[in-house]
Amino acid sequence: MNPRDTPEQPSTFRIGSFDAQRIEDAFSLMGPKWTTWSVMTMAQEGRPVRVRDVAARLPFISEQLVGKRLAAMHADGLVTRTDKRHGAPYRLSALGESLTHVHRTLAEWSRNYLSPSAMAEAERVEDAVQRLRLRHSTAMIQVLDSGGPMRFVHIAEGVDLDVSLTQHRLLRLQADGLVTRTGPRHGDDPYVLTDAGRELGPVYATVEHWSAPLATRRTPSPLSPSRRPIGPTPISRWGRTAPGPRRPCAGALPHRAPCSAMLPSRNRGCRPP
Repeated sequence: MNPRDTPEQPSTFRIGSFDAQRIEDAFSLMGPKWTTWSVMTMAQEGRPVRVRDVAARLPFISEQLVGKRLAAMHADGLVTRTDKRHGAPYRLSALGESLTHVHRTLAEWSRNYLSPSAMAEAERVEDAVQRLRLRHSTAMIQVLDSGGPMRFVHIAEGVDLDVSLTQHRLLRLQADGLVTRTGPRHGDDPYVLTDAGRELGPVYATVEHWSAPLATRRTPSPLSPSRRPIGPTPISRWGRTAPGPRRPCAGALPHRAPCSAMLPSRNRGCRPP
């Protein structure tokens, strides 16, 4: 048989093989509200655009907020400016342009495992990012993938987090459809990944690959939890870690409405950052 006639086998991705900190760093760049909408709008334009041009395609947010978002994206390396003059047009950087593949992967994962209903593509991608961007969530999903079903105290030990923070994160992951409990008894019944959680391998692989240019911006600590082997550890005492640096909040923004420049969509509530 000609090797070219052999059907390709789907690639498998071990969730625990990815750098959790690197993935969360990448999501922190994609996560601020309206970033996805701005990137997709600029990708559709395919040319340098001014703030007012992007705002005209996103009539549900003000031009001022669009300007602030593009300035933040410029600082993060997602867009560049044609020159240093005030009001000079923006265009996507190579890093920003390569987000197209990440957005496509996130949208496919969302359609297959979260919400098959019709909505604007930018809305779908932004919703997926908000479900995945919380700090420590990636490490928790990795621990559950390798050792689940697990009680929350074992998860806390596996990711070296305070028990109360672990419970808070697990509740959020439940609400986002990524984990579930095997029974109704609080604290006793173990947690497991849902189908959406188990199928995050291709998403993590795509995000980690996209973030390769960003990896040189940080020097991970030798004691970083993301560098420790993923899996439950014997319980001796509950470790407590100091909160890591937090990115500045983009601020409260108006309720999101469908974008006429993209796919029609029903209005969806915004998820908390």
